[in-house]
Amino acid sequence: MLKKILTYLIPLIIGVGLFYFLCVNVDTTQLLDCLRYDVNYWWFVLIAFISIWSHVFRALRWQLQLRAININAPLHPLVCSIFGTYAVNLIFPRLGEVWRCGYIADRQKASFTQVVGSMVADRLTDTITVLLLTIFTFFLAQDAFYAFLDTYPQLKEKLFAIATSPLTWAIGAACIAIAIWLLKSQSQNKFIARLHTMAHNLWDGFYAITKMKGKWTFILYTVLIWGCYFIQLYLAKFAFTFTHDLTLVAMLVLFVLSSIGMGVPTNGGLGAYHVAIIFGLSLYGVGTFDTSNFDPRASAFAMLEWGLQTVMLVILGIYTAIYVAIDKHRIATGKTIVHTSGDKMSL
Repeated sequence: MLKKILTYLIPLIIGVGLFYFLCVNVDTTQLLDCLRYDVNYWWFVLIAFISIWSHVFRALRWQLQLRAININAPLHPLVCSIFGTYAVNLIFPRLGEVWRCGYIADRQKASFTQVVGSMVADRLTDTITVLLLTIFTFFLAQDAFYAFLDTYPQLKEKLFAIATSPLTWAIGAACIAIAIWLLKSQSQNKFIARLHTMAHNLWDGFYAITKMKGKWTFILYTVLIWGCYFIQLYLAKFAFTFTHDLTLVAMLVLFVLSSIGMGVPTNGGLGAYHVAIIFGLSLYGVGTFDTSNFDPRASAFAMLEWGLQTVMLVILGIYTAIYVAIDKHRIATGKTIVHTSGDKMSL
């Protein structure tokens, strides 16, 4: 019980702590002035529309994965399961994935373990996508990062020392060796067995993508999902008077940093997303990254972008709750016929 409480309490404490730290170290008056005079809110209508499509493409991609394991779920419940995932994650980080797997497994009378396996592959694909984008963006924008480090010589020296340390390389090699050993291990130790199972699930999930039918469509949906994410952020620059002139590369840097921030286990990226955005904007002249005095313009950008997305997720979560209740009632009364795993179609 204590473990479960800590699982959800610690991310909340981290997120709220970061957000509070941001709020007490920014000039609130200037921040509100930015939100009042420097924003064209109509852009966020278009951003919200594109955001919804990112969820639809994610549902379409997951539908392909489920079909590969003979689970033929219809699109509408899958889209709502994605809406619900993000809404639940606002309250309980990472529990949204469990909820969506449970909902679809229950609806389609399918194996929960199989559905979870497809979700693992789904998340693994996103992790690999962020990694590739990070590497690509670093090479495009390395001058901006080096310029930032030049203003903090002590930080630059520490990072260089860590990167060139034999200990760092030894730890990296050890991690790779342990991962390979876990994949091949036959140990009966419960902890080792659990890690072994996790490693195999990750590998099997990724391997299944390479063998599934429609893998090129899967890749297309992945591009569309992340393309929507990027376009949302790119359009946001036009909503603010002080970000109009940011280049495509600058917005790509901001996108990668914000994606990493959203990956931090806090409630919907609370706090971590804001700090990542403020840091990214500081690389391109929108304020400086001073944790004792955050730039109000960068803070306004981060708070509004995150806040409006969060409000939209809450609305979509309410819609999902209503839809799921109606859907379960229709299934129970026979008004909706659900074809279970292995059938060719579902209604």
